[in-house]
Amino acid sequence: MSSNDLENLIDLMARLPGLGPRSARRAVLHLVRKRALLLTPLSDAMQNVAATARECLNCGNIGNSDICDICADDTRATGEICVVEDVADLWAMERAGVFKGRYHVLGGTLSALDGIGPEELSIPRLVDRVTSEAVSEVILALNATVDGQTTAHYIADQLEGQVTLTSLAQGVPIGGELDYLDEGTISAALRARKSI
Repeated sequence: MSSNDLENLIDLMARLPGLGPRSARRAVLHLVRKRALLLTPLSDAMQNVAATARECLNCGNIGNSDICDICADDTRATGEICVVEDVADLWAMERAGVFKGRYHVLGGTLSALDGIGPEELSIPRLVDRVTSEAVSEVILALNATVDGQTTAHYIADQLEGQVTLTSLAQGVPIGGELDYLDEGTISAALRARKSI
């Protein structure tokens, strides 16, 4: 292995979210030291994923077939669609284990500054799914950012009168202390208050 190969691997690893050049260098050195235990199996797994991973034609999830396991699961509630920005959000919802319906991955949020409109996202496909799959509720599980809220309002306008629209509650997180929260979070929590 030449030093150019190592530098190339470090440069590629540094492009991953959460890794900078120093973290990438440490990770590569660790992988090389544990070549048989980590590097070779990691390389094999990455080749397999590169060859088989694909986007679900229905919801946009990542799997190894044209229709993901969630969409193919007949036990999932078909009347509910949870709309998320990206696959990482879908996986977070699945880890929580509380939603038993289907998903729809937008692929981002609307952003006039970045030139991202409804056609660059899968919003038209969502509107088609609501009609064709007899959906009764669309849950907007979008991030509480300006772009996320803009996207939620746009989707609500597109689906108005066709389906029940709900969104995730926003506000004080479990274990959160008011003194450490920003004004927007406190404001959202106060508006979404409920009786005890």
